[in-house]
Amino acid sequence: MTSAKRLAKDEKVLRVFIATFCRQNHLNAGVSVAREDQGRHYCTECAELLDYALQRLQRCPLNPKPACKDCPVHCYRPQMRERIRQVMKFSGIHFVKRGRLDWLWHYFF
Repeated sequence: MTSAKRLAKDEKVLRVFIATFCRQNHLNAGVSVAREDQGRHYCTECAELLDYALQRLQRCPLNPKPACKDCPVHCYRPQMRERIRQVMKFSGIHFVKRGRLDWLWHYFF
């Protein structure tokens, strides 16, 4: 897979997983929508996480880029790294419970 395709795939997964986490944990709890991006809604906190994650994705110095969870160089700040872990764990389980294994296929392969 080319580097551009890998980045596009990773960006798509980040957007969907963060939007799912935000919708289930923040927006359904009454937090107001701060931003809409590609038809997905985000609260302020999740929009900030998305921006941070996309910035780190674009600036990754490794070629070919490994999955962040397998990377020897952790470019996320510890707080943001923990937040993205929570998002990925929650959204992964969310999609499995709803039979959306296609998203897990994108995430792992």
